Amino acid sequence: MPELQYSFTEKKDTRSGFGDALLTLGQTNPEVVALCADLTGSLKMTDFAQAYPDRFFQVGIAEANMMGIAAGMTIGGKIPFTGTFANFSTGRVYDQIRQSIAYSHKNVKICASHAGLTLGEDGATHQILEDIGMMRMLPHMVVINPCDYHQTKNATLAIANYEGPVYLRFGRPKMPVFTDPNQLFEIGKAITFIEGTDVSIFATGHLLWYAIEAQAELADQGIKAEVINIHTIKPLDQAAVLASVQKTGCVVTAEEHQIFGGLGSAIAEVLGQHLPLPIEMVGVNDSFGESGTPDELLKKYGCSTPDIIKACQKAIERKKTFNQTKAALV
Repeated sequence: MPELQYSFTEKKDTRSGFGDALLTLGQTNPEVVALCADLTGSLKMTDFAQAYPDRFFQVGIAEANMMGIAAGMTIGGKIPFTGTFANFSTGRVYDQIRQSIAYSHKNVKICASHAGLTLGEDGATHQILEDIGMMRMLPHMVVINPCDYHQTKNATLAIANYEGPVYLRFGRPKMPVFTDPNQLFEIGKAITFIEGTDVSIFATGHLLWYAIEAQAELADQGIKAEVINIHTIKPLDQAAVLASVQKTGCVVTAEEHQIFGGLGSAIAEVLGQHLPLPIEMVGVNDSFGESGTPDELLKKYGCSTPDIIKACQKAIERKKTFNQTKAALV
């Protein structure tokens, strides 16, 4: 189990982890190329663009064209990393991704920043909350949503060695840096941060930190929550999910995304097929976002630390009822 640093002293945005890793890949892998849709600074791609101008392609505000170019580059053996906001990386170009990348199984890395509510003040039109669901439904597509700077950097390095299309989701705000910078990133392998016996919290992206905060407060109440980092939503680590739930008997999922189609749905599918148990989902409930600070929006849309705590308490109460009903039927 990783050693947590609750007294963190550093906050960094996950998009910087992507940018720093992209520069490293430029230095170590000559086949890596980068494409951007007029957001070089926002995607932290400037260092790569300046260091390797012959391997950087500024396509302008033409995201669909960018995806087509990237797909074509793979035919010549290149490993293209596309960069724009998550909304423009998915919703605006879904047809191109489906037809030219996923269906054709092209080795394109779709790198999407400014995802979820924590994009903040840019508002509902930019706060895509459906992207994980859209991308995980595509055959051949790997979907990754790392939790902090270090994990985003390591994920970016890892996907360069993976043959096939990948959707890498990260964000804008500065968040606590709490994972091991030297930890090997394994696609599809969940990480248990804190072991517990009363409830399993499966969290992804920025909400992993809030899950850790929730666990600490629950511990003060005598509740032992297990916190697991689901950085890869597809392929999902079903073995890790089932092993945890068999121990705890109830589940809470936490994501900066619609509760429909994202991590909560993925976990519910596994439970429905293998081990039906009480599950509560923390996420956006069938709503668009709005303009506001990240903290304000997470609180308003039920994605904050207190919301995770309430969901855990509810899941545990449902577990008691579930077990009583099961015992009565025996």
